Amino acid sequence: MKESALLVYCTVPDISSAKNIAHLLVSKKLAACCNIVSNISSLYRWQGNIEEASEYLLLIKTISRRYEQLEKEIKMVHPYSVPEIIAAPIENASQAYVDWIIENVE
Repeated sequence: MKESALLVYCTVPDISSAKNIAHLLVSKKLAACCNIVSNISSLYRWQGNIEEASEYLLLIKTISRRYEQLEKEIKMVHPYSVPEIIAAPIENASQAYVDWIIENVE
């Protein structure tokens, strides 16, 4: 069966958390690459209130077989009690790039 690539989204409160999580995932070969997007504004409901925060977004490239361990590692170090961890399949991409993801997380 052909391995499927995933794009995982994860928000964090600061650059330090973003770099820490990205380094952890890449060094453990749970992600081939993590992009850090700064200055995003998030508006959300939390504990009955509408909140607004400035956050950083991690765009994490991995494979489906590694997702469970990736999620576990994020939860162990993430500063939020309920971190946003959303995985979406990469359905259309350069095959060379998908092959690179697979090669770098196995």
